[in-house]
Amino acid sequence: MPVKTLEDLFIHELSDIYSAEKQLTKALPKLARAATNPELAAAFESHLEETQHQVERIDQVVEATGVKLKRMKCLAMEGLVEEGKEVMEAIDKGPVLDAALIAAAQKVEHYEIASYGTLLALGRLLKFDRIEPLLQETLKEEKAADQKLTQLAEGGANQAAADKG
Repeated sequence: MPVKTLEDLFIHELSDIYSAEKQLTKALPKLARAATNPELAAAFESHLEETQHQVERIDQVVEATGVKLKRMKCLAMEGLVEEGKEVMEAIDKGPVLDAALIAAAQKVEHYEIASYGTLLALGRLLKFDRIEPLLQETLKEEKAADQKLTQLAEGGANQAAADKG
């Protein structure tokens, strides 16, 4: 379906982030297993639970707006997940891998923050007022996840990688 209207764009963006979140639910357990820093592993596990709730919220957005999601694959998330896999294969388990996993996860969070910000803006223009709290909650969670990763990096994970080198 070609994108011709703002509602078409909203549907496209919502379908894209739905795919992204579904891909992330498969990737987060792998990131948690690869992490050696227990706080980092716990952060990935916690975000998996949040991500599952975010998928449910997208279902609620669909129900509230009456739109129909398109079957598509988020190529951006596919690339970010692939990049994470490459990192896990290229770097031995330990502090350097933990630092690389934080970097990879923050790229994901920044993509999600941009996506949900866009959906909020489009939803406002389309007068989809009932979905704003749902999207705001997810956006808040994504920003908090990014902040948690920054705290882990600055709180010792990156220093541990530097000390190893």
